[in-house]
Amino acid sequence: MLHFSPTKMIAILVAVLFGVLLASPNLFNQSTLDSLPDWMPKNQVALGLDLQGGVHLQVKIETEDIAEERLENLESDVRTLMRDRTQGALGYQRIRASGNKVTLTLLKPEDTEASKERLESLLTPVVPTGTLLGGLGIIEVELSEPSPGVLEYTLTDEGIDERLRSAVSQSIEVIRRRVDELGTTEPIIQRQGVDRIIVQVPGFNDPERLKDVIGTTAKLGFHGVSDTMSAADALANRPPVGFKVIPTSDAESGEANILIEKAPKIPGEGLVDAQPGFDQRTNEPIVTFRFDNKNAQRFCKYSSANVGRRFAIVLDDTSISAPVIRDAICGGSGQISGSFTAQSANDLAVLMRAGALPAEITFVEERTVGPGLGLDSINAGKFAATVAGILVVIFMLLAYGTLGIIANIALTANIVIIIGLLSVIGATLTLPGIAGIVLTMGMAVDANVLIYERIREEKRAGRSLVQAIDSGFRQALGTILDANITTLIAAFILFYLGSGPIKGFAVTLAIGIVTSVFTAFTLTRLLVTLWLRFTKPKDLPRRIIKLVPEGTSLKFMIYRKLSFPLSAALLVGSLGMFIAVNLNYGIDFRGGTLIEYQSTSETADLGDIRGRLSDLNLGDVQVQEFGAPNEVLIRIESQGGGDNAEQSALAKVRAVMDTDHTFRRQEVVGPTVSGELAQAGTIAVIASLLAIMVYIWFRFEWQFAIGAVLATMHDVILTIGMFAVLQLEFSLSSIAAILTIVGYSLNDTVVVYDRIRENLRKYKKKPIHELLDMSINDTLSRTVLTSVTTLLALLALYFLGGEVLRGFTFAMIFGVLIGTYSSIFIAAPVLILFKLRPGAMDRKDPSPYTGQEAQEVQ
Repeated sequence: MLHFSPTKMIAILVAVLFGVLLASPNLFNQSTLDSLPDWMPKNQVALGLDLQGGVHLQVKIETEDIAEERLENLESDVRTLMRDRTQGALGYQRIRASGNKVTLTLLKPEDTEASKERLESLLTPVVPTGTLLGGLGIIEVELSEPSPGVLEYTLTDEGIDERLRSAVSQSIEVIRRRVDELGTTEPIIQRQGVDRIIVQVPGFNDPERLKDVIGTTAKLGFHGVSDTMSAADALANRPPVGFKVIPTSDAESGEANILIEKAPKIPGEGLVDAQPGFDQRTNEPIVTFRFDNKNAQRFCKYSSANVGRRFAIVLDDTSISAPVIRDAICGGSGQISGSFTAQSANDLAVLMRAGALPAEITFVEERTVGPGLGLDSINAGKFAATVAGILVVIFMLLAYGTLGIIANIALTANIVIIIGLLSVIGATLTLPGIAGIVLTMGMAVDANVLIYERIREEKRAGRSLVQAIDSGFRQALGTILDANITTLIAAFILFYLGSGPIKGFAVTLAIGIVTSVFTAFTLTRLLVTLWLRFTKPKDLPRRIIKLVPEGTSLKFMIYRKLSFPLSAALLVGSLGMFIAVNLNYGIDFRGGTLIEYQSTSETADLGDIRGRLSDLNLGDVQVQEFGAPNEVLIRIESQGGGDNAEQSALAKVRAVMDTDHTFRRQEVVGPTVSGELAQAGTIAVIASLLAIMVYIWFRFEWQFAIGAVLATMHDVILTIGMFAVLQLEFSLSSIAAILTIVGYSLNDTVVVYDRIRENLRKYKKKPIHELLDMSINDTLSRTVLTSVTTLLALLALYFLGGEVLRGFTFAMIFGVLIGTYSSIFIAAPVLILFKLRPGAMDRKDPSPYTGQEAQEVQ
């Protein structure tokens, strides 16, 4: 494995340099990148909202509204067609809409066939959204005849689903137009699932205004106003047929309600433009609008026939203005005046230009990060990553000397390639993503540690230096692949089932695993080969520190009589604490509101804040110091009124806090999303365990698969018990930590199992407990060195990475320690219980190593 042709050598160096080239745009600002030649890469790593500030919203399209509106339209269509005098009106007793159907009762049963023919157009299939015309349509309305003279037109589930898909697609475009009108940069607006839309607006610092602009349905219409009955009389008695009472938002009119015609004279779709402006006479903010030609003519005709009467401009069933028509308006344009501010006039113009949403939307999740916190997160992440890198580099130098320098070069190239790949695929780097990179720094050296420890073992077995190095790389390859594939499986499942920042963590972790294997078996091997050729060393470099003495022969299997009862007691205790005390669930899982503020004074007055919030009647409200003395975290329990109630609670808190506190971030999770996140998190852990068990069963034997899963479940349960005992917040990041612990623990376990499998083939008559002891001792140095490097990176992240990541990092530190324990004292000894014997791996042994290829480098 140490022979490199010039072509292969150049290919490896070109691949590494290409990674450096892809990562290089992150060193320059945008103006410098614009001046570079076109062939140069210019993609930079996109920063997530938690790093640059901004707003993340998840909105839900209300299916009930779509079904209700479609039923109203169906009822109206039936009535209109039955009254069509051009074809001859058909008599009917009544038309009634209820549930999901419209029932038509005819006066004469003999008119049934004529009515069916008249209404046949209602049964025309609709073309599904996103398909070509001419394809098979979806039956939206079905006809039945429960009794003579009675026809029922029923909305199908497929038709409602198609309306929902169409509404989501239309809503995405409307929301995109609205957000673009606000002048933001590179918003992300995309479908999620069947009825959800994700909206991410980087750098936008006014979440309430964004929600107002996005959340307004903006169904605009110009309606006639009744001049025969007042709104008060209509409410006291009954509105005339074809009229309804709606509230008014025009404070200057002095009216609370107004009686208008149900059907608009001019629909809002007839507008072609709307702009904010100021009245030349009063200098008050107004909105000017302009109709298209068709509706301009309609408005001219209507206004000419109704001079002296009022008409109402209605937005979402609220009258925003109801002026009197003084003269015929035939220019195709007009203006809306009312109680506007400059910003509200601009927002109304934005809504009118962008068009109406097809249905009402509900905000089910909200996460907002202020720019100050984003900058602090970037600085903390950079500093933590730098310190972690320095600690790992120093440790590798002390542990391996010259080979440590080679490992550090490979580690540096690994990080650069990760950044380059994140840049070219357009991935978003989040704060958990930085944690993934820092964790990769600790785990990336594991491949090098495995190789180096195997080289030392081969050297102690009497091989020459070159043969030992060649054999070390060869023997370590399978172990490294098995160990990293298990972690990669966990990363894939985390990406598939995770959301938001957790996906960013999964992406960086998965890319880091792949690049680590690549650099270990290409760049590291190449550099070691060059070191051999040019320096011609006689022996391996000396270690400055040696954590595990050579020739260590500890009797680990003796301690299984202690480790099994100890672990059993800890497992029972963890499950007991989980049942009795339960976890301190964050808002990701129980819903509610979380807001972080920074006081303008040096120390936040927690008592004063509690007093302010207690007057709002929001239920359980927790106020605590978060990080610095002037930073405070507010947690509000989930409100009982559904997703919209969470938004109301948030508005109340911000109204009393924003006056003398600097907003840092907020998270609002409604009950809809919290239940989904809890389910997805549970599925992610179970799915990863099952997938990994199948892989290990395929690569080893069934005893190893069950042993690995038992050891991993041991680590997961103890980690959950740790959360229950310490009452640390259990959030979506905690699920990410548990899945990463699963990957790390299995990494450790697979390394031990791989050596056990190898020794089972070599020593077919050695007692199983002695063989297990020997296998653990063989890999003990690697286990300790990898754990130390990973812990060094995690400790830097824990102390320097900021308060937001502290809980996640603490869980990871606990997981590394408990994973190391379980791979030695649980995963290996449990094989004895499954009656594993040396003959279990008795298959054709691989061809013995001769060292012939290694001679080529000499």
